[in-house]
Amino acid sequence: MTREQTEGVDEGDTPPGTRRGELRIYLGAAPGVGKTYAMLGEARRRLGRGTDVVVGLVETHGRNKTAELLDGLEVVPRKRLTHRGHELTEMDVDAVLRRAPEVAVVDELAHSNVPGSRNEKRWHDVRELLDAGITVLSTVNVQHLQSLNDVVQRITGVAQRETIPDEVVRAAEQVELVDITPEALRRRLAHGNVYAAEKVDAALSNYFQPGNLTALRELALLWVADQVETALQRHRAQQRITETWETRERVVAAITGGPESETLIRRASRIAARAGAELLVLHVLRGDGLAGPGPVALGPSVLGRCRVLAEDVGATFHTVVGDHVPSALLDFARGVNATQLVLGTSRRSRTARLLDEGIGAAVVHESGPIDVHMVTHEEAGGRLRRRLGRSALAPSRQLLGWLLAVLAPAAVTGLGVALRGQLELSTNVVNYFLVCVVIALVGGLGPALLTSVLSALLLNFFFTEPFHTLTVAAQGDVITLVAMVLVAVLVSLVVDTAARRSAQASGARTEAALLASYARTVLTDPRPLERLLEKVRENFGLSSVTLLEKRDGRWHRVASVGPDPCAEPDSADADIAVTAEVHLVLRGRTLPAADRRALEAAAGQALLALRQQRMAAAAAQAERKAAANELRTALLSAVGHDLRTPLTSIKAAVGSLRAQDIELSAEDTDELLATVEESADRLVGLVNNLLDSSRLAAGAVRPLLRPVGYDEVVSYALANVDGAAGVRVSVDERLPMVLADPGLLERVVANVVDNALRHGGGSEPVAVRASTHAEQVELRVVDHGRGLPKGAAESAFAPFQRLGDRDNTPGVGLGLSVAKGFMEAMGGTIRAEDTPGGGLTVVISLPARRESGVNLP
Repeated sequence: MTREQTEGVDEGDTPPGTRRGELRIYLGAAPGVGKTYAMLGEARRRLGRGTDVVVGLVETHGRNKTAELLDGLEVVPRKRLTHRGHELTEMDVDAVLRRAPEVAVVDELAHSNVPGSRNEKRWHDVRELLDAGITVLSTVNVQHLQSLNDVVQRITGVAQRETIPDEVVRAAEQVELVDITPEALRRRLAHGNVYAAEKVDAALSNYFQPGNLTALRELALLWVADQVETALQRHRAQQRITETWETRERVVAAITGGPESETLIRRASRIAARAGAELLVLHVLRGDGLAGPGPVALGPSVLGRCRVLAEDVGATFHTVVGDHVPSALLDFARGVNATQLVLGTSRRSRTARLLDEGIGAAVVHESGPIDVHMVTHEEAGGRLRRRLGRSALAPSRQLLGWLLAVLAPAAVTGLGVALRGQLELSTNVVNYFLVCVVIALVGGLGPALLTSVLSALLLNFFFTEPFHTLTVAAQGDVITLVAMVLVAVLVSLVVDTAARRSAQASGARTEAALLASYARTVLTDPRPLERLLEKVRENFGLSSVTLLEKRDGRWHRVASVGPDPCAEPDSADADIAVTAEVHLVLRGRTLPAADRRALEAAAGQALLALRQQRMAAAAAQAERKAAANELRTALLSAVGHDLRTPLTSIKAAVGSLRAQDIELSAEDTDELLATVEESADRLVGLVNNLLDSSRLAAGAVRPLLRPVGYDEVVSYALANVDGAAGVRVSVDERLPMVLADPGLLERVVANVVDNALRHGGGSEPVAVRASTHAEQVELRVVDHGRGLPKGAAESAFAPFQRLGDRDNTPGVGLGLSVAKGFMEAMGGTIRAEDTPGGGLTVVISLPARRESGVNLP
């Protein structure tokens, strides 16, 4: 019996052995939050209450506190399997079924079993235990949920191959979120409570970054919140509860498909924002396939715009089908437990509302506890009156309609007179009706009205008694004549509406394509202003297009295309004022008013391109000046301090050695010579860094890449760094080799270690460690000093920076800048991050060299 079949069955009536076990899942946002620990804690509590509990499988991952909770719990021995020459273990499902406990503890529900196991996935194993009546406690991380797997990959950059369908987790009787703050989880990792020491650095700087953990935590919280909402909806459905429970504010915006739909969505968005509510946009399709609610069908373009706008304001878009629109709206609102409903005021005229109160009034009457907002808009009322204003048909088509309006009734009359003895009155009536419909389709409302009037008069004069008079003797003939006029009016209105919609759609498509082209030009073209003006000239068939700007009381040409450009707005055929000082002027022909909106948009894009061009020029000039000032200041500082200090030491030592009146012992002489040598080394290092910076700026660095190991490079680099004897080195020689220039990489490591020794003095010595991550081999230089100010990680690699220029140690701040330049030249990266507990960690990363038949660990 499935879970659905057992729902609602009283436990006392369930036959023995057929009751399904319950599933309880501990859900975590990331590894290390304490899911397994919480699960084992629950298992021990149940064991203490006398429940028969066994451990089917638990992965401790070497965590001592987790392993301690297994003491006193019965553990079912694992099943051993051999795969590709390796012996692996999995849960022994048969052994657990034979043991038949009340509760089984099964860790890592999303785990994929070893090939050859009883089932492909561990959740398949758990399903067998549940079917056997065994309650299961298990764990899942949010990155394993199938619906969130791709989102987690985009956040963390790590693809998760093991997934579990969301439905499996949702089917659990209890889902408990195990939550912990990102800062607390990172402290757990730094203290070694989650991973082994050699994996901690890579984990902290990649998957377990604070931003990643915050995003994963939000995903887990939102998923559990949706689960709670699903449970509430299931309860309401089971108990057949239809009234609104105001557990959460929800606003439903019902759009009609008319021009006011976008206004309605924006207004509903503001209402929802003020209430902190969820917004749902609803479109109702009538059961007959016609769009509603409202007299205007929702065209594909309007529907697409409404969907996009709904997504932009953070709403969800829904479509339902219903013959009675008010009932469909309210059924949907009650189904989603909505608290507010937003409708537009009716587009019907006062006369039409006398016959039908409209959707809004009906919804208000039947809404009950749901609040209804009626939003006013420009389309409210009088639609028929606006529609009658002017025809949307082409002039040539209207002219043809007027000609046919005179000729067609005359032709039908001549035919009827010629065949008077053979044609019945009804046949003549049908012929006149046909003429009215045809003229309405061809010429629209005006010709159709003329046709209907002429047809009525001719029918009455020639074919109804008394003949050859305009007197109507029979009441039925009056109805026929009135019907003829109504048919002509209604058909012509349909034709006019179709033509108007077609013209609007065509114009909107053209305008949208033009605006998209203009925007793309401004964003991507290297010369956006000139190219934009050229496009405007081509699109509208103009001879010249000019952008004018008024400065000092005179008009100046900013840019122009085409011959004979305008010098001032008064000489143009069309003038589009962007601002009071900037005008887009056109010459070549007189443009219709319908093109003005597209031209105004183009003028706005032209102003944007102009400002963008000037801002780019100003920014480039400012950047050049700032770089020159920074370099000049830094070089003056270097020459004034860091060059003078060793030169002064050398001069003083040499002066003492050359002094005739001073007798120096051998020890004094050696000390003075050592001072000269040390100061000369400082000068050499300073000059080398300055020369390297110049080479990098000129692009003259050409690395010679070859396979090299970090262990070899680190040993050579530390040999040339003063004070490196106290550096703790942990670089495994079995790590994959990297492609690098050994000389450049050695300089990088030496500069970074030297920087750490000079600035990273702390409670612990500087450490150099290496590890692999995502086919990268990373070398970390870790110190426990003051670290960097918040947000200063990137500026640490800028030239002439020494802890924000607040440090008094010797050097001009070129070491890390040179290191970054060398790493970029070799195709690697270097970055700075905070050391847990305080300090700075510099990460040197290069791609691992993959050898044939060798896999990265």
